[in-house]
Amino acid sequence: MRERLSHSIGLLSATAMVVGIIIGASIFVQPSEVNRHVPSVAGVLAVWAAAGVLTLFGSLVCAELSSVYPLTGGVYVYLKETISPACGFLWGWAMFWSAHSGIIAASAVILARYAAFFAPAGDRGIRAIAIGAILLLSFVNYLGVRQGSRLQTVVTCAKVAGIVLLLAMVVVLGAPAAAHAASPAQTFPPGEFLLGIGAALFAFGAWHMVTYTAGETRDARRTIPRALLIGTLVVTACYVALNAAYLYLLPLARVTSSTRVAADAAFAVAGARGAAAISALVIVSAIGVLNGVILAGPRTYFAMAEEGLAFHQLARVHPRFHTPSVAIAWQAAWSCVLVATGTYRALFTRVVYTEWIFFALMTAGLVRLRRRPGYAPAFRAWGYPVLQIVFIAAALAVAGTQIAATPRDAAAGLLLVVIGLPVYYFWLRPKYAHH
Repeated sequence: MRERLSHSIGLLSATAMVVGIIIGASIFVQPSEVNRHVPSVAGVLAVWAAAGVLTLFGSLVCAELSSVYPLTGGVYVYLKETISPACGFLWGWAMFWSAHSGIIAASAVILARYAAFFAPAGDRGIRAIAIGAILLLSFVNYLGVRQGSRLQTVVTCAKVAGIVLLLAMVVVLGAPAAAHAASPAQTFPPGEFLLGIGAALFAFGAWHMVTYTAGETRDARRTIPRALLIGTLVVTACYVALNAAYLYLLPLARVTSSTRVAADAAFAVAGARGAAAISALVIVSAIGVLNGVILAGPRTYFAMAEEGLAFHQLARVHPRFHTPSVAIAWQAAWSCVLVATGTYRALFTRVVYTEWIFFALMTAGLVRLRRRPGYAPAFRAWGYPVLQIVFIAAALAVAGTQIAATPRDAAAGLLLVVIGLPVYYFWLRPKYAHH
């Protein structure tokens, strides 16, 4: 009898996965990138709010699609069912070789760099810590989704508690930066505001990954949509509050130039001990996002392999732990290669715009789905079709601005995706031969 994935994820664990994956280490460094494009306190807060709203729009799309297709694989399944099987395959292809594995590698390196704050290490030491973190957390998820999701819940609760503590310190101990009065309101072109939103959306990334575990979620048709909505709203509130705190404690120019803005803000409140505490919080955050991404990715490769679109070994479920063990191991191995070779940065940057092209396609697929006779989802996205059209336009605008900013890298990234097309038809050859 073939082993199946277990149904161990409830609403709390699923919501913790949404919050834990989104709130990674990037919120503690990304505000500087946003401020470079939008040098205005009101503009910065508007950018983060707008990014949260767009993420909510995308979450609503995923929520409806997950209620129709509560299957392991998430975005892969949605693209395959609503656009074409080839489109779904290209998403999974890009995930493994660059996007998803690149996020794992990048998160592990961020974790290792902040760990080096407490135990100084050179470049080799940082790479070794990062690889060790990937292997350890992959092993936790290898042992079972219950262990992985429980770890995610604990880490997420600690992370949100740390953010609340930081905000409480600001309210009780913080003093406004003296330079605020000298910071005049600045104007900026709409294109810069859009680039600022793109930079903020990087910190909101991975909101869709909870859908990859729908096959292991209890009552997935109801649990996944609720987790997406609750999680996205919690994250948006945290992000806007954190950026307001940064801008309250530090002059705008200081936030813009900082490479560790959260540590600088904590230092302004509580000195060196505060900076050390926030560094520990970043490590916890990095563990959370790393564990969540490691948990989510193999479910897509598992789904592809079950349909004959990847090596059949990736569909193997461990007889004892009931996890996609081979897919977890392959993902860990490739992510470690990216850390060891240093190519993960180039791969990750190249696929950011690729992801948003796929998000636009996914939403277009929902629009097509709504036109099918007898369509009756358990959850309907709000504001149809206006919000969905706005999201498609925004997703394409984010992708377009990034492509225009780095055309050479964009060409290489898009080529990587296109290469997946002949690979897809190669996998289909046995099916054609039988017909």
